[in-house]
Formats: sequence, C-alpha cells, structure tokens
Amino acid sequence: MNMNTKRHLVSIALLSALSVTSLNALADSPKAYGRLDIALTNADHGFTTQNKKEGTVLENNLSRLGVKGSEKINDDFKLVYQMEVQVNGATNEGSDKTFSARSTYLGVVSDAGTLLVGRNDTVMKSSKGTVEAFALTNAAYSRMIAGQDRKADGMTYYSPTIAGLFTINGTYLMDDNYEGSDETQYALSVVAGDKKLKKSRYYLAAAYNTIGGVDAYRGVGHIKMGKFKLGGLYQHSESQSFEQKEGDSYFVALAYNLNGVNLKVEYGKDKAGFGKYFKYNSAVASSTDYKQATDVDINRLVVGADYKLSKSTMLQAHYAMYDGEYQIDNAGTTIDLEDDNVATVGVRFNF
Repeated sequence: MNMNTKRHLVSIALLSALSVTSLNALADSPKAYGRLDIALTNADHGFTTQNKKEGTVLENNLSRLGVKGSEKINDDFKLVYQMEVQVNGATNEGSDKTFSARSTYLGVVSDAGTLLVGRNDTVMKSSKGTVEAFALTNAAYSRMIAGQDRKADGMTYYSPTIAGLFTINGTYLMDDNYEGSDETQYALSVVAGDKKLKKSRYYLAAAYNTIGGVDAYRGVGHIKMGKFKLGGLYQHSESQSFEQKEGDSYFVALAYNLNGVNLKVEYGKDKAGFGKYFKYNSAVASSTDYKQATDVDINRLVVGADYKLSKSTMLQAHYAMYDGEYQIDNAGTTIDLEDDNVATVGVRFNF
C-alpha cells in the first residue's frame, strides 16, 4: 500500500469520525417543533371566537413554531431554553401581525428545582393541569375566568417533588417592568399527582394569583376511573380596583374514551365577570360596565369530542352555549347578556 493510498484511507477515517461527531452534535442540538391548528366555526355573535367574529369563520387555534433544548453545565446544573411564537398567517389577522409572543425563556435545572426567566405561563394558569376539557379552543377557561395568563419579564420556579408527593411553584413579575401596576404581581401553587393522569390516577392543585389587576385563588381536582376522567375547578376572583366586583366560578368536566373517540362534556358557572364572554358581550356597553359589574351570573355548557387519526393529527369538534346576566354596582336592575351559541370543527397537527 503506497503512501498516497494510506493518506487517502486516513482522510476517509477522519471524515467518518467527524461525521459521527457531527451527528452526535445534531442529536444534542435544539429541537424544532410546531403546531397547525385550524378550525371552522359558526357563532351567533363571536364573543368567544379567537378573532371575535360572528357568522361562519376560520379560526387559528394558537398555531405555533418553537425551538427548545438543554445543555449540561456540570454535574449539578443544566441549562434549559425555549423560544416560541404564535403563527397567525393562516387567517386575515396574520396579514398585519404574522407572529405574536408565546413562552420564551432561559433557565437552569438543579437538585433544588427549576428556575425559568422570561415569558411563561404563570403557575396559576398551569395549575389547571389537563382538567380543562376544551383547552386551546374558543371554549377555553379564559372565556369565563381570569388567571389564565402568560406573562413576560418574570421568573418561574418549580420545586423538586417533596416527600414524593407534591411540588411548590411560584411566578414573580419584575415590578419595574410593570410600572402601570401598583401591586406586587406573583402567583403560587401546590401540585400533587400527574396532570396527564398517566403516572398516577389523580391530580390535585391549589393556587393563588395577584396578577393583572385580579386577586384569585383556585382549587383543582382530576381523577381517572377506567375509561372515564372526571375533573373540576373552583375559583374565587376579586378586582384590585373595584371592591364590589368579585365572585366564585367553577367548572365540572367529564370525559369518556369510546374506542379511541374522546367524548367530553363540561359545565361552567361564573359569578365574577372577568372572562372574555362577559368582556366582549355587546350588552356590556362600556369599559365602566365591565369594571364595575356585580351580581354576574353566567352559565356555559359545552359538548364535544376529539379523535386521533395518528400520533400527530387530531380531529376535534364541540358545541358551546352561553347565557348570563349582571348588575352595575348592585343597583338592583338586572341586565341580560346576549346569548351565544358556537359550533366548531377543527384539525390539529403537531410536528
């Protein structure tokens, strides 16, 4: 074997080694992911639709693109990160604003827990687990209650599991980044069990929130019994600006897996008036009405189903019915809210 041949073989070996190294590097590189979620919706008034349009419309159910990953710093610490944006391009709203902000943070994981800095769901929001039967649709909890916030300029902490049972978590928003707020803004939660009901048959959570001008506390319970899942959420909310605006809200949800078809029904009652159905209802003629509303009484019933065509593709449908009433400053005169009926079918594709 001559010298040129040996050099050629050595070069091939080196290139092969570099290729393997590169592939390993790629395996540890950031993971790109995304979701396309498009729905066809018919609404009497559109108070709860994503684009607040009535009639028959297409909705973008928070489609998104993101990248996330981790990097080991040493034996004690690991860096974690995520950058995610909502993609609005499928609907007219995207013509003016193609992208909007979603969870984007940099953090560290250690034996003492996880600390994330940036934009993230508050621990009040995440305390709901998966009890919300129609999350990420026009029938999500935010249509009825406050506390479903994703906030920037904040820090989120998740403790390690304590005594093998529960975690203690917190969100703190930097005061000087929120100069318009006179209140220290934070949220706390205690969580036990598995929110996906896979590692355990139950999920329990309690949370407190003083963010976005609302003081609120909630309790959540979720249990799996064979093919049934039964869950509920209770919340009390109070305005930090108008002491008469306060009230209780609750949801009860039942799901049943029928040969792969996930049948769902959820009833909700709101007596606080912080949700989008109330805020955007045409009967609430001004922002003063919204802020000073009392004796709110809103009912919502949603029935629906979803079915996975594959690991990445899901069909979903639901029908939601809303009605309610309220007063202004306990004046004694009841004002009826306009009813809304919303029918939706959609496709969700994850990649």
